[in-house]
Amino acid sequence: MTNQNNNAHHRSLNTLTVGGLVIALGIIYGDIGTSPLYVMKAIIGDKIITKELIYGGLSCIFWTLTLQTTIKYVIITLRADNNGEGGIFSLYALVRRRRPHLILPAIIGGCALLADGVITPPISVASAVEGLRIIRPDIHTVPIVLAIITLLFLIQRVGSSLVGKAFGPVMFVWFAMLGFLGITNIGQHPDVLNCLNPYYAYNLLVNYPEGFWILGAVFLCTTGAEALYSDLGHCGRQNIRISWIFVKSTLLLNYFGQGAKLLTIEGQPLGDMNPFYSLMPDSFLPYGIAIATLAAIIASQALISGSFTLISEAIRLNLWPKVSIKYPSDLKGQLYVPSANWLLWAGCMWVVIYFRESSNMEAAYGLAITIAMLSTTFLLANYLRAKKFNRFLVAGLLLVYVSIEGSFLIANLIKFKHGGWFSLLLSSLFIAVMWIWFKGRKIKNRLTEFVTLKNYIPVLKELSKDESIAKYSTHLVYLTSADTLLEVESKVMYSILQKQPKRADIYWFVHINVDEKPYTMEYKVDHIVSNDIIKIDFRLGFRIEQKINFYFRKVVEELVKNGEVDVTSRYNSLREQNITGDFRFVVLKRHLSHENELNGFERWIMDAYFTLDHFSLSEEKAFGLDTSSVTVEKVPLVITPVREFKLKRVYDKTPNFRQDIPPPKI
Repeated sequence: MTNQNNNAHHRSLNTLTVGGLVIALGIIYGDIGTSPLYVMKAIIGDKIITKELIYGGLSCIFWTLTLQTTIKYVIITLRADNNGEGGIFSLYALVRRRRPHLILPAIIGGCALLADGVITPPISVASAVEGLRIIRPDIHTVPIVLAIITLLFLIQRVGSSLVGKAFGPVMFVWFAMLGFLGITNIGQHPDVLNCLNPYYAYNLLVNYPEGFWILGAVFLCTTGAEALYSDLGHCGRQNIRISWIFVKSTLLLNYFGQGAKLLTIEGQPLGDMNPFYSLMPDSFLPYGIAIATLAAIIASQALISGSFTLISEAIRLNLWPKVSIKYPSDLKGQLYVPSANWLLWAGCMWVVIYFRESSNMEAAYGLAITIAMLSTTFLLANYLRAKKFNRFLVAGLLLVYVSIEGSFLIANLIKFKHGGWFSLLLSSLFIAVMWIWFKGRKIKNRLTEFVTLKNYIPVLKELSKDESIAKYSTHLVYLTSADTLLEVESKVMYSILQKQPKRADIYWFVHINVDEKPYTMEYKVDHIVSNDIIKIDFRLGFRIEQKINFYFRKVVEELVKNGEVDVTSRYNSLREQNITGDFRFVVLKRHLSHENELNGFERWIMDAYFTLDHFSLSEEKAFGLDTSSVTVEKVPLVITPVREFKLKRVYDKTPNFRQDIPPPKI
């Protein structure tokens, strides 16, 4: 099954189809496609419109889309596919075996993308809806924006497959409109096409007063570039590359058209004028606003879906507490994470209520996503080196993009006091959760005591036959984290032999290993003792739902079919009727023991870890186990045993009973 899945993904990666092109338009270009709504407005701000400012701004936009989006992401990064899948966690999965320390940039980049998912819906929807003020200057747009975003989050629980089918055609209309509006306005000042010359970008950044800081606004034109890579698996490399030619052309035409329009009021401030909506004739304005709002909703949907995928991947990679994940429709890859949904909704509501205007949101937007792009750059450089690319070429690439993205980051830092602090605060909270969960599991797993199963085979066989002990279950199943065949946690053997002797006919040990490939579905069976002790190792890709109860049943059915195991009840009366014996899972829930001597940092990490664990899904729910056949046992986790100590017994010199009176009979 694994090879078929991986081969299918590789074939679809380079398949070019009309349907694939339309889907790519609808899924991955929402964020970058709605940037014309606010980029030129952000570049100008409260400055006086001059040819130097317009030409320089347009030149910066052109070269940013070319160097950052086209060359880095479309040409280079899309090559780093993980069996057809993309995204920062897919990239980390490709390099983690050789470079496990790169978990930190992966966490930072992933959390920055999550923070970006909180700001994108408000700024996109607000920018579109504010066009209504051209028709009705007194209209209050905040309630409309809040209502649209709330409705968008409400429909997530039922799935957006029906809406999703319209995404591609709507975005095609949107991009066609962008290009058409741009072409019809470039004629007012055709020499804006001179901005293709990089000199104008250089002149703006070096000679214009405080020109370097304008990069913070310019960067908004490429904020959706990460989505190109994240949605690689949904659209395929060729469909993304070809559709990008159309998308980039229409974006640039629209920016040029806005520049030409703005030059008609050279020498004046922008005021209340919206550069994007100024391209539209008055009669077309209501339709333009409606199309822009639909495009903004699609951009928001793409970011929300991307956030869900990011959270689910983080859970599989043990970077996020296990939370409920639902699959509301049969659309490939669509999932719904209730906790993330309402967390994002609350964040979006706060952004809209606090900033109110899209112009205020622009000041907060872009800082986090710059950090995500830098993280991708570091991971990409390590991937290229692992693939034996020339080290000098990789070093040059790293230097160029660290310089470009570092400049954007520095320019964006000016936004910190204007609202950028919110995206950094949100990113930091997400990073803290991921790091605590990752580090806590590392500490816990590293110091978990394992024993050799081989030493316990005789006693398990004897226990299985000991009829003086009531049978606990016909089949007893333990989940184990032991990677090696003949090892198991000491707490598992304690649970079977000492806590309450658990007699069973067959003991099963199940181990789950998360594979770096996204869609691996493999298992291996080892008959340690035929029909007595069996171990099953599952290898599941980081995008595969861990429905262990279902997978375990399928494996047992396969073993019975092959005659490898007899699962019929061992009770005589039931065996004669060929009735299958009962299965019981035992889940060991570890808690932090008080018998520990930890340093301050480790104590803080483990306290925080178990606090997060308290709010996460239980093991039985996370692995899809049938709760009616699960026993949960709490066992202490002794991370660092207390040092040796001497406890001295003392005797009372005066007897507490009379020598002539015999002690009472017991």
